Amino acid sequence: MPQPLLRLCLLLVASLLLAGPLRAQQGAPSSQPRTTRILFVLDASGSMNAPWEGEPRWNVAKRLLAKMADSLNAYPNLELGLRAYGHQYDNKDNNCEDSRLEVSFARKNAAAIKQKLQDLTPQGNTPITYSLLQSAADFPADKTARNVLILITDGVESCKGDPCAASLALQRKRVFLKPFVIGIGAEKDFGKQLECLGQYYNAADVKTFRTILNDVIAQTLAKTTVAVNLTDENGRPVESNVNLTFINNVTEQPEYNYVHYRDAKGQPDVLDVDALQSYDLIINTVPPVRQQNLAIKAGKANVLTYKTPQGTLSLQSPQLTPNPYGTVQAVVRAQGSGATVVSRAFGSKQKLLAGNYEVELLTLPRITRRITIKQGQETVVTYDAPGTLNIITDLKGYGSIYRLNQDDSQTWLYNLPEGGSSKINLPMQPGTYRLVFRTATATGSKFTDVRPFTIRSGQTTSVSIFGK
Repeated sequence: MPQPLLRLCLLLVASLLLAGPLRAQQGAPSSQPRTTRILFVLDASGSMNAPWEGEPRWNVAKRLLAKMADSLNAYPNLELGLRAYGHQYDNKDNNCEDSRLEVSFARKNAAAIKQKLQDLTPQGNTPITYSLLQSAADFPADKTARNVLILITDGVESCKGDPCAASLALQRKRVFLKPFVIGIGAEKDFGKQLECLGQYYNAADVKTFRTILNDVIAQTLAKTTVAVNLTDENGRPVESNVNLTFINNVTEQPEYNYVHYRDAKGQPDVLDVDALQSYDLIINTVPPVRQQNLAIKAGKANVLTYKTPQGTLSLQSPQLTPNPYGTVQAVVRAQGSGATVVSRAFGSKQKLLAGNYEVELLTLPRITRRITIKQGQETVVTYDAPGTLNIITDLKGYGSIYRLNQDDSQTWLYNLPEGGSSKINLPMQPGTYRLVFRTATATGSKFTDVRPFTIRSGQTTSVSIFGK
């Protein structure tokens, strides 16, 4: 056995235990290894007869594919299948449905694949899109399996299809994981047209083709792990107990949900992550941190590190029993942003990423505080104990309450019930205010009544208004 192939086999034997169940519907870890199904989609169009380093490309492709099937024959929990296209009709027939599943999925079926490769003759078109769509029915209905497609071609779509759209649609339907695409032959630079199908490799020469094929199989079958370090501002790995969501950035669906954990030594635990998909990671701090296109290397123990320093916002109500407001809500926004980060009730605490925030207290009037959250520290926000406005007159009419500002201007705060009774009890923050009211029976605007008043903490201020 050639040395590179021997090393590959040793690597595969060392990683026979595949990762846990597919996390799209993540549950408790399973002790049962999943089945991996690899479908080779092989270009058998007429262009594969072109010479490549002294022999037809077809001969090189089928020889290396046969050796690969042999090396995988004893691999447990693995099934192989073979689909070919462009081999049933001559090129002049321009047949764009020339694609067929030649060897169905089965374990230890290397002999069947090798025999079929000998029987096929390249001659026709390159219906890549049609072949991808047909491959959807090749994989058995098994939600627990890892479905892998490896396309080997020396040309681009020749039947006016859109293989990129087809590949994306099938990935989103979870028919197969992100495909591998191996382009062979140095004289055609068609890589940019195939990159959108999946993970593209350019095999410009036979040696590179052999290496790529081995590498793709190793990526498919070797175990990949990820550890996530969450650090403070100085890079110390101290943060934990945060939900981590791995989003498949093709399907945009969550593949894995974990609550971050550190052991007694402060080390993050190791997560099984399928490297054949591409992910965005959402670290669900408040606000969340999103890292796009994670750099996960297949078959490796990956360590990802992110700065997520957190402090605590403590919302403390004033010592007043009972509180006329009842429960007050606070709306938290990042400074300079109108988007709400979180809304919490007073009497609660909330962890926040270190940074600058605006906290809007839904008192009357509303209060806005600018705060800075620091790593490992608690920032307290409170408000003055309210007083109560008591309008004792029972008149129907129209009116509003305004806050009086230091520059003698006024700011609207509250409308009395329109056309209803003016008699209310209204909790308000300490300060000076103005009540403006006209009865419903008044015969002109000039009969508007204006009353200034002052609210003091813990006290009731009574105001009378007069009908005119």
